[in-house]
Amino acid sequence: MNIAALIPARYASTRFPGKPLALIANKPMVQWVYERVASAFDHTYVATDDERIAQAVGDFGGRYVLTSPQARSGTDRCAEAIDTLEREQNIRFDVVINVQGDEPFISTEPLLRVAACFAQPQVDIATLVKRFAPTDDIFNPNTPKVVLNLQGEAIYFSRSVIPHIRGAQPNEWSSKHLFYKHIGLYAYRTQVLRRIAQMPQTPLEQAESLEQLRWIEHGLRIKAIETDTETIAVDTPDDLERACAEAKRLNWL
Repeated sequence: MNIAALIPARYASTRFPGKPLALIANKPMVQWVYERVASAFDHTYVATDDERIAQAVGDFGGRYVLTSPQARSGTDRCAEAIDTLEREQNIRFDVVINVQGDEPFISTEPLLRVAACFAQPQVDIATLVKRFAPTDDIFNPNTPKVVLNLQGEAIYFSRSVIPHIRGAQPNEWSSKHLFYKHIGLYAYRTQVLRRIAQMPQTPLEQAESLEQLRWIEHGLRIKAIETDTETIAVDTPDDLERACAEAKRLNWL
């Protein structure tokens, strides 16, 4: 199975402009992500529309593919990038792994587990989820929540806390129910990725600003793999401070 691992990275983030180049332990964040992903997959690229990010990737010896600035999302950027890579390298990829460029603590073990899902022919898309710890803030809208069915497939994502725990105070909810957070990683069969890129945005996607709701509304099946690996997604400058503190605790050099 040929797998392409792509790291979409854009400079013009609304909440944190220049985020991929933010330094953590004297390396740009995108480099930490790239090095972890490249240790698991031979075909690893940063997909970006910004020359500053492309230059930074080239400077640390990484590979990148330039995309247009019109991409609506990281997934659409990956769809454009995979077309470019297949055309330029004359390789047909079976699966595309989309690793968010703001997950510097992602480890290789869950990446490989997600890739292994595609041995099951019914899997269209795979992603990662993690149980909220009792001390985690389940009400943080920057941490999307996910609800699973009994087959381990995602049936809804939300920035709100789902499900609502009837008859309990909000500060009791974490002790009454097992909540899952969504980890920012997706994998798709290449033909499914191309279909997604052609799908119009849907009402739930527009309401929550979560692109994965578009896929569910169009009937695609999303397999969720549970991981216990902790991660810190960097969405804001405050998150960057937390990430730098964690890197110091881990003695990153």
